Amino acid sequence: MTLLYSLWFNLTFYAANLMCVVLMGLLLFPRKTIVCGVQIWLGTVAWVESHLGGIRYTVIGREYVPKGACIIAAKHQSEWETFKLHLLLDDPAIVLKRELLNIPLIGWWMSRSGSIPIDRGARVKSLSDMTRAARKAADEGRPIVIFPEGTRVAVGESRPYKSGVAALYMDLNLPVVPMALNSGLLWPKNSFFKKPGTITVEFLPPIPPGLPREEMMQKLRDTLEPAAVRLLKVGTKIHAAKEGDQS
Repeated sequence: MTLLYSLWFNLTFYAANLMCVVLMGLLLFPRKTIVCGVQIWLGTVAWVESHLGGIRYTVIGREYVPKGACIIAAKHQSEWETFKLHLLLDDPAIVLKRELLNIPLIGWWMSRSGSIPIDRGARVKSLSDMTRAARKAADEGRPIVIFPEGTRVAVGESRPYKSGVAALYMDLNLPVVPMALNSGLLWPKNSFFKKPGTITVEFLPPIPPGLPREEMMQKLRDTLEPAAVRLLKVGTKIHAAKEGDQS
């Protein structure tokens, strides 16, 4: 049953993505219009997830996201959240690997929507390029999204936080809003298999600007990691209860 469900979901999910990016990728628009197109694309994908795949999501703590520019430091467990950031945050500037821009059509959308690509092989220059691009995004009043661990990390695990989030914090003088989630429970890292259910995204109280670098990093980890563990426990209990009802 899980195999059939996952096969059905993956076919519909990637078919919806392909249809949207091909249809809208044929058109040339200014960046702001491109962002609207991205939101239509990702809204369509979210509808497919919810109505055809049974994967829904709920958001807690939206009140902690300030109006205008800020830094969103997000956990990254799954491909799922990369398809939700423009729905959660309207017009974010997402820090991502430069290689992703080479993906046909989708990479074009990422570039044209104002993402911030980084070359992980050129560390010093990459940080400089990232902060310069982030400064421009902040001047436009856009939230900057960065994954502190630098890559997808399997649910229940954590990795050392990279220097990128600290570089943005020190350079931009903006609050950092931690963003926890439990997407890996339903949409595991690098897995073909998906599970129906509800993913929770939680924004946490912002860390104010102006703190010493190490103090900010410690506060971020002390806030974000326990929240991720808590959401994991809650999601696991809910999923276990549903499986019990079906048995």
